[in-house]
Amino acid sequence: MSQMIESFMNDSATGVPRAQPIALDEMVRGAGAGPALVGTAHPLHAVKVKLSVCVGQAALTLGDLLGARENEVLPLDRAVDQPVDLVLEGKVVARGQLVAVDGCFAVRVTELPLPLKF
Repeated sequence: MSQMIESFMNDSATGVPRAQPIALDEMVRGAGAGPALVGTAHPLHAVKVKLSVCVGQAALTLGDLLGARENEVLPLDRAVDQPVDLVLEGKVVARGQLVAVDGCFAVRVTELPLPLKF
C-alpha cells in the first residue's frame, strides 16, 4: 500500500495528471422519490427539449488543443464528487450525480429549483 502511495506522490510531483477510472453507482431506471418540478398534468409536459449534462470545463490554449494526442488527459475544473450541471438552452436548470443505468450514463437529480406554480 505504501508503494502505491509513493508511486502516486511521485507521479503527481511531475505535474502530469494521472487518469484513473471512477466507479458509478448502478441505478434502477425510473427510480425516484422526490416531488416533480411541475406537479399535475400540464400542456408543458408534451413539449420536447434537449437537456445537456456538463461535467466540467477545461481552460487551454488553441495550441494545446491542436497539439493534443490520443489518450492525453485534459483535467476539468470540477472534482469527481461535485454535482454535474443539467443545462437547458445554455442555462443550468438542475444539478445531479452521474450514475450508471444498464451500462449507460445517467444522472440522479439532486438539486432542483423551487417547484413551478402555474
